[in-house]
Amino acid sequence: MFRKAGEVIEECERRGLHIKDLVLEEELKSSQINKDDILFSLTEMFKVMEESATGNLNHETKTAMGMIDGFAKKMNAYSKEGKSITGNFVTEAMAMAFSTLEISAAMGEIVASPTAGSSGILPAILYSLKKREGFSDEKMVDAMLTAIGIGKIIGYYGSFAGAEGGCQAETGSGAAMGAAAACYLYDQSPEVCFHAASFAFLHVLGLVCDPIAGLVEYPCTFRNASGVVNAFISADMAMAGITSIVPFDEVCKAAGEVGATLPEALRETGIGGIAGTETGRKIRKKFFALGNDATKENK
Repeated sequence: MFRKAGEVIEECERRGLHIKDLVLEEELKSSQINKDDILFSLTEMFKVMEESATGNLNHETKTAMGMIDGFAKKMNAYSKEGKSITGNFVTEAMAMAFSTLEISAAMGEIVASPTAGSSGILPAILYSLKKREGFSDEKMVDAMLTAIGIGKIIGYYGSFAGAEGGCQAETGSGAAMGAAAACYLYDQSPEVCFHAASFAFLHVLGLVCDPIAGLVEYPCTFRNASGVVNAFISADMAMAGITSIVPFDEVCKAAGEVGATLPEALRETGIGGIAGTETGRKIRKKFFALGNDATKENK
């Protein structure tokens, strides 16, 4: 079922359904788990997302290398000053993305959505919109199902792993899933959801994966925050009636092809890009001197 966006749109129109309905149908068939249990599991996942998105807004955790400690708290405080260029809503959502990445780096509980390296995007989008609009938990679960549907198509054409497709495969996928979920929350059609997902993905086409010392921290945390903003502007463009002339299927295929052509040094090896800078190399050396094994940390 979830192989081509065009087919999903047609099926939804023919049966008067939405993406989330088809996702739930497929899950019921493939998993042999009843509907109530599936929805309960998603509700519990959303609770974890909410906790990770808000857990570090007013305090900071300490990580081994200290590269991203306290960013969520600082961004949240800034959002409350009312002086930001992008507005309080956006800056607070960015703080939520920072929060999840900090908690993840400190070995706290998160939902990999779709990966640990991109785990800050969807929680920040969903919870910030719930907080502003007062959406019910049931609505949030349906938005999560919509995001899952987008993820299934992305996974069919490529990979979510930075080691295979660069950061575009991680934060790009997360932003695409979040953009579609946001559109669903505002009662947009499946077609609009796919346009939003297309915009979010193509905005970061070719984005490399270059974590310092191989840790899912720096620059990952900034790309999660920007991924949230990417999703918001992509949803707004789609809801304004702007359409992607390149179908979502083709965008996903292009992303997979681009990811496959990225050099190894720019695919989560901690060698090239930001990781390959003088500062990046110094931190990597320090990390290994502490007796840690960066290869054990994965997404």
